Amino acid sequence: MDGRLFTLLFLVVINIISACGEAVSEGLYCSENQQAFKSSCYEFVALQRSFLSAQAWCEQDGGHLAFIQNEETQQFLQKHLQPEQDWWIGLVSTSINLTQDTQGGLIWLDGSDVIYSNWLSESMLDTCCGYINTDSGFHWKTTSNCSQELYFICEFELGRSLSCMDSTILHCGSDQVIEVDDSYYGRKTPHYCRSNISSSLTSSLEPCSWISVLGVIAELCNGQQFCTAVANASSFGEPCPALGSYLFVEYHCTEQPSHVIMERAADDGVDDSFVEKDDFKEDCQKKGNTVLKLIDKNDNDVEIKSSVIRSFKKDVIVVVICEISGTMFYVTKTIEHSWVKIDKNKLKTSIEKELPLDGPNDTEEVREQLLSDMCATLEEPLQEPTEVLTFAGILTDITENKDKVNVNAQENAGCALEMISQSLKSISSDNITLQTEIANLLVMSSSHILAAFDKDKESDISSFLLAAVDSVQTFLLANKTPDLEPKIITSPNVNIYVNRISPANLQKEPFKVENSLAGFKLPSLGSDILPMDEPVDVRMTHFNIDPWIEGQPIHSIVAGLSLSNTNGSGIPVANLTEEIEILLPRLDPSVNSSVLDLRNFSTTIINITTPNITLVMKLLPSEDLTLILLLGYQNQPTEDNYAAKITLPQEGNSQDERYTWILGPSDMPIDVGVYNLLIRPVVPPGVKSVDASVTITSVTAQCIFWQETRANWSDYSCRVGPKTTPNVTQCLCTHLTFFGSSFFVMPNTVDPSKSAELFSNFAQNPVVVCFIGAIFVAYILIAAWARRKDLQDVTKVKITMLEDNDPFAEYCYLLKISTGHRMGSSTSSRVIVTLQGTEGECEPHHLTDPDKPVFERGGVDLFLLTTPFSLGELQSIRLWHDNSGDHPAWYVNSVMVEDLQTEQKWHFLCSSWLAVDIDDCTVERVFPVASETEMKGFSNLFFMKTTTDFCDGHIWYSVVSRPPSSNFTRVQRVSCCFSVLLCSMLTSIMFYGIPTDPSEQTMDMGQIELTWSQVKIGIQSSFIVFPINLVIVGIFRHSRPRKKKEKKEKAHKQSEPSQMEKDSPYETTSPDFDPNNITVDFLMKDVQRITYLFANAMRCPVPKTEMNSQKEDVNTLLSELQNLIEQQHKMHKNETSSLFWPYTHHLTKQLENVEGEVRLLGPSGFSRPGYYSQVLLQVQSIKKLLESLRSSRLITEQQFCSSSPKKDSSRRGLPWWFIYVGWLLVAATSVVSGYFTMLYGLKYGKDRSVSWIISIAMSFTESLFFTQPVKVLCLAIFFALVVKKVNFEDAELVETLRKKATTRSAGLNQVRLSKRDCSLSYYQPPPPSDIERIKRNMVKQQKARALIMEILVFLGFLWMLLLVAYGQRDENGFYLTNHIRQSFSNGTSDSMNHNDVFTWAKTVLLDNLFGQYPGFITDGNSKLVGSARLRQVRVKRDSCKIAKSMHHAVPDCSAPYSWENEDMASYGPGWDEFYFVNGSEDTITAWQYQSQSELKTLPVWGMIALYRGGGYVMDLGSDRQNASRKLQYLFESTWLDVYTRVVFAEFTVYNANVNLFCIVTLILESTAAGAFQFHSMVQSVRLYQSTGGFQSFLMASQVFYFLFILYYMFLQAKQLKRQKWAYFRNKWNLLDLVIIILSWSSLSVFIKKTVQGDKDIEYFQNHKDQFPSFHDTAVIDVTLGYLMAFLVLLACIKLWHLLRLNPKLHLITSSLQRAWNDMSSFIVVIFIILLAYALTCNLIFGWKLYSYRTFPDAFKTIFSLQFGIFDYDEVLSTDPLLGGAIISTCVIFITFVILTLFVSVILEAFGEEQKNHQPSEEEEIVDLMLVKVLGLFGIKCKKKEEETQHSDKTT
Repeated sequence: MDGRLFTLLFLVVINIISACGEAVSEGLYCSENQQAFKSSCYEFVALQRSFLSAQAWCEQDGGHLAFIQNEETQQFLQKHLQPEQDWWIGLVSTSINLTQDTQGGLIWLDGSDVIYSNWLSESMLDTCCGYINTDSGFHWKTTSNCSQELYFICEFELGRSLSCMDSTILHCGSDQVIEVDDSYYGRKTPHYCRSNISSSLTSSLEPCSWISVLGVIAELCNGQQFCTAVANASSFGEPCPALGSYLFVEYHCTEQPSHVIMERAADDGVDDSFVEKDDFKEDCQKKGNTVLKLIDKNDNDVEIKSSVIRSFKKDVIVVVICEISGTMFYVTKTIEHSWVKIDKNKLKTSIEKELPLDGPNDTEEVREQLLSDMCATLEEPLQEPTEVLTFAGILTDITENKDKVNVNAQENAGCALEMISQSLKSISSDNITLQTEIANLLVMSSSHILAAFDKDKESDISSFLLAAVDSVQTFLLANKTPDLEPKIITSPNVNIYVNRISPANLQKEPFKVENSLAGFKLPSLGSDILPMDEPVDVRMTHFNIDPWIEGQPIHSIVAGLSLSNTNGSGIPVANLTEEIEILLPRLDPSVNSSVLDLRNFSTTIINITTPNITLVMKLLPSEDLTLILLLGYQNQPTEDNYAAKITLPQEGNSQDERYTWILGPSDMPIDVGVYNLLIRPVVPPGVKSVDASVTITSVTAQCIFWQETRANWSDYSCRVGPKTTPNVTQCLCTHLTFFGSSFFVMPNTVDPSKSAELFSNFAQNPVVVCFIGAIFVAYILIAAWARRKDLQDVTKVKITMLEDNDPFAEYCYLLKISTGHRMGSSTSSRVIVTLQGTEGECEPHHLTDPDKPVFERGGVDLFLLTTPFSLGELQSIRLWHDNSGDHPAWYVNSVMVEDLQTEQKWHFLCSSWLAVDIDDCTVERVFPVASETEMKGFSNLFFMKTTTDFCDGHIWYSVVSRPPSSNFTRVQRVSCCFSVLLCSMLTSIMFYGIPTDPSEQTMDMGQIELTWSQVKIGIQSSFIVFPINLVIVGIFRHSRPRKKKEKKEKAHKQSEPSQMEKDSPYETTSPDFDPNNITVDFLMKDVQRITYLFANAMRCPVPKTEMNSQKEDVNTLLSELQNLIEQQHKMHKNETSSLFWPYTHHLTKQLENVEGEVRLLGPSGFSRPGYYSQVLLQVQSIKKLLESLRSSRLITEQQFCSSSPKKDSSRRGLPWWFIYVGWLLVAATSVVSGYFTMLYGLKYGKDRSVSWIISIAMSFTESLFFTQPVKVLCLAIFFALVVKKVNFEDAELVETLRKKATTRSAGLNQVRLSKRDCSLSYYQPPPPSDIERIKRNMVKQQKARALIMEILVFLGFLWMLLLVAYGQRDENGFYLTNHIRQSFSNGTSDSMNHNDVFTWAKTVLLDNLFGQYPGFITDGNSKLVGSARLRQVRVKRDSCKIAKSMHHAVPDCSAPYSWENEDMASYGPGWDEFYFVNGSEDTITAWQYQSQSELKTLPVWGMIALYRGGGYVMDLGSDRQNASRKLQYLFESTWLDVYTRVVFAEFTVYNANVNLFCIVTLILESTAAGAFQFHSMVQSVRLYQSTGGFQSFLMASQVFYFLFILYYMFLQAKQLKRQKWAYFRNKWNLLDLVIIILSWSSLSVFIKKTVQGDKDIEYFQNHKDQFPSFHDTAVIDVTLGYLMAFLVLLACIKLWHLLRLNPKLHLITSSLQRAWNDMSSFIVVIFIILLAYALTCNLIFGWKLYSYRTFPDAFKTIFSLQFGIFDYDEVLSTDPLLGGAIISTCVIFITFVILTLFVSVILEAFGEEQKNHQPSEEEEIVDLMLVKVLGLFGIKCKKKEEETQHSDKTT
């Protein structure tokens, strides 16, 4: 609040007991905008003001323009001045001084002389004002133009105060009081307070006087810290009545004799009281806050000044505390808020500092505060136009953001708007621009306030707006001349129109605002209403928002029109005999439209939702018919029973009016309900039906006006007119006021009772019915597929018992392994797992299931793993695979391990590839246990939630990726999708057909047009269908599965075991068990396995014993086992926590199984007698040993494979029979939706049905690709950031399966055979050497695939390039150009003189230019574009030197053409150098040179020289007669002479048959010899793009081509980043770089060609009779052709590089590289020989033969000779001897010798390369690639196949 300083003066009578104070040092206090220097404060004001305005600005606060009395002040000011700006200072001329008799010179404003000066130069006597010029080094300057606007410097002197009013403010610092020294009232100098004095008064009036008021001011202010000194004319008289007086006070500050300071605490502002705080003063000053201060005075008057009193908004309690002899006293006084007065200028300044509103200060409260201040301050009208403009602008800025203008702010803004508008009555402005700016700002403020009002409609602002608009209209009508253009001001929500019109012109034109359909058209008003001799003021206002709170809703623009006299008195217009036509646009148009085929049905339904309205029915028949319309309420109308009836057409000005039926409340009571409209065509007798249709559009509307007395809307004397449309309501009324239109939207309806009638129209409109039928058929097919997938998923929901589990290991772990969703995540390899715990590590287990595939993409597999003992707290899990199968790579997502005994769970976040060619290229990984922090990390939660929701939550995507464990089956999901789709289609077609804005953008896609309205209908349908979708999905998802009956379960229990029991590893016997399989060898392997497992568990060496089945040494193995047991017992007998003790229990069971195997083997199973009993006794002895060891100490038995009972969660969810409710809802919604959708489609017609299908396709696409994915992602982000809870969706299923898996039968004590074979290789990770070999093979395969992909991509790129290149060319261009060349070359010869040229021009040229078809050349196929012209290029006279000996014979000569010799002068006719031409403009140009920029041409290559584009031009015109006349004129004027070097005939044609422009230049060149030679240049170019399918295909090819370029740019950027500077040393990289650069260059040239072509065509359209130059476009087209040709060349070279791995091509490349050194030498020799022969032939034959006329031609001819392209007769006929010798030697020497040696070098290099060729790795890749490609076609390659098989075996 520091920036907004306001002064409040209160005189509070308080009983002061004593005065106390403390000394304060004197000081100079300046505001924060001022700079202190010596005894003054200086303010540098960066505002542009005139001299008098700047002085007035300084005088507002008691200062003046700065005085510079010494060098120190000058230097101080220089430091603070902004450069490049001039600054006013207080220097004026004495010539206008009224009190001093001076004769010129400059003085300061107070009349003092200029002692110190800093002039740039001597000042002029007639100058008036001084300023500092910063550009001259801060010197002083003077100017006589004091009205110019500069920056200025204000000076506020300490102890001096000046006021142009009757009062001034005096103040001193803290603890100081005022002592007045001098004061006067009047005028001592004419230069103070001059802002309101004219220059004429200052020079003509008598001098003024002044009066001393020292005594009055001293009595008032002495002893106070703050004081307002008051002196006015009523007390002292007026010393200067003409110029006005000012008050001047001079004072100083002294120490305060007594001291009381009270300050308001910033933290105690709740009750706005003022309390004493010793330490607050210092702190507050540091913070820069402003405080209230109370100063004691002897006469008990206390003055309070505040800068924050305004913001209190309520009364303030002032507390004054005084201290006398240590005793504290205080007195309180209440200051009423109504006493606060605010200065308008200070308010404006403070608000301007707040603007613009942004950042944290931009709040509703700040805007409300500012608007409240404006409303409170502007109690009186403003007097100056600039003030009105300023406050109007401030109000516009504050109210601009409608969202931050609350209800209170709206009312305050309306108050301020009304006060500012009332100020318009007291100001007058002749400045039209200022007047318009003020009006625009006030109307814009009204629009902003109305927009803010539209948010809540709680504030009453209508009176403010109407008053403001009326004031603005009155302001605009002031001094307006009648019958001129109206003044119109528009804004987003308020438009006003004013005009002053003669009464006779009122009804001529309607009153409208531009770009608005709203308007009024008055009928003829008689003399009883309008004045006869005075013009009438017309005021019209449009409100796009209803400004009134009361009344019914308005759905149109609110418009008002009033008439008034020029003095402002209103002209009442009411009770007219003719109606006023009013057009009111609707803000949200809607319509109910339907098409009736009168052959089949003629009834439609209209739904009325609001009573007492007007129903407008507009009919559009396909042909003129007489129709009878019957309207029935809630029943079908008949001839005898109807609510209304009419026969159409009626009388009207148009067909629309004739076929319009309007039913208002006066015609029939309109009630809410359904109306049936029957249409009967009137047909001749004997005709049963007509082949016609009629489109019916029904609109409901109401014309109402605002009735001020009742504060409501009324429809009295108003009716709806026949011109009412869905977009505009026509109202016809007999009075003027504010009018509005109300209407109601009616949805499309269909009558089900007319189903048979509608389906009879199937043949004409089968679109929707077939579409719905196709959806039903597709549903049946997809549901059958889904059912099959559901049956397959049933087998996947199980816990797999690992086959290699130890049958006696009873400690169970449940493994849940999730495979990722990435491409190629599934694996065909054998996966092995081991668990590592604190108590040990389990054996490797092969994770497989013989009944179902495992580790599929996105799958979850459950395995039961058993161990002999508990592993303790798990620490890690180890996974690997053997890299076998077709797709060995595996992406494992996560693993969960659960201890089924303790129910403890461990989670492992894997998210890794196990593959030799991906990521870290490893097939083995160890994953640690995930911590709780890792589990709740954003990444894990987000991806887990996203994956789950997409696979299960996305209603469409989950049909394919549904989790097998979900109760929500695929069939149910497909049915939900089917129901949702049909419901969406029904809601879409119900609301389809609402008319759109004609200006709405349309996307045209061939035969399909797509509008934004169709997109909105699709989105709307999705939101309507959402509840139905939610209910059906919820029922299917949460319904419990049905349980089987108990009786059946008991019966099945007795008959056969369950599936889970079959899968359990605890069955008594295996299906494959055969006692005959038990042999001694089997028994020995079993004992050896037991020993190995025991030793491995104890982490000790395994005993090594030579096994020999012939020796039958089972006892030896048992002895080794017994020794190992005893050894481990000795080591662990004192370790209570050792694994030895729990493992003995497991070992006992194993030995019992061995004992069973021995008994099954029997004595006959052993070859030696007695051996059976020895083995049996030894097994029993080991068992007894274990029992004795176990009995020697107390061992706690572990709990195996059991679980504590849990609360049954199966009761959660809906009952099982809710499934039938869901299916019933699906069937009902699908059938009903499909049926009614077909009815609507049959009603709409074919075209409208096709359009609707596009809309529903958009709805389906939006739901599939936008709504559901966005929902899933948003929920996942919220879940990961806020909820942070780890949910496992299949926890209940896992619990159920776990219970089944852990259920086992008791008493399984028979023999169990172990299926584990520890010798299998995959139980160990693959060795590193195998991994490295596999990795190399995979790398080769990847390179082969990459190479194939690179070749395929490049072939696609090359195909697109060729399409683009040949798309720019047309083969018809050759035939067209050839035809033109031949047509215009007739009649020419190799030697033509001037007369021949004119003869050719008059005959051949004109005959072909102006053919038999007007405007077309030759045979009439090509249109002449514009006109043709002739252009001549000449050489200067005397451009060559003549030999002296020939001067007498040859007086003049002209040189061959060159740019230096070209003549560019202008002549008269006949090449007269003294030209004064009186002819026409087109004949003048033939003799005046024009440059190529003026002619818009380019230099042209001829056969002889390169010619400039300028010359002497003659346009031939557009008809043959005019052209022939001009040619004759040129012939007679000798336009062609000896100085003519070339003549161009230029024209352009367009052939619509092939869509080509041809730019034709016919050239007739002349050498200095004088003969003309003819040749032509014809360039075809396409400027109009072709239409049709090929053009669309070509555009698509261009887009794809540049997509390829972007792809190659990406690849090259990656290579550049990887290779750095080495990138530029590779020639193939440079080739790719050049292709990219040329491609973008061709694109820029193509764009340039299109732009230039459009410019040329536009020039032709605007100047059809002139020659249009298309040369620039032709050159650009040629450039584009060259670029495309080089692109094709470089692309073909790159194709060679891509085929480099082909052995033959590689051999050729390497051979050329090997032979390059020798080849380069031969190339130099060949070039030298060719050069020598070319020079020789040019010198010998150049003057005789055309082929050798120049050196380049001679070189080309000799070079062609080597290829047999040569004209032997030409040379031999010229010189048989010398010519034959030259040709023979050239052929023999070059062809037979040099070239033969050259080829020999290449062949030699090729042979050496064949011998020394070494196959590279790239060739191996190519071989592998060929094997793969040939294998796809079933072709076998023996050698490559064997190598590949060997590689696979190795792998």
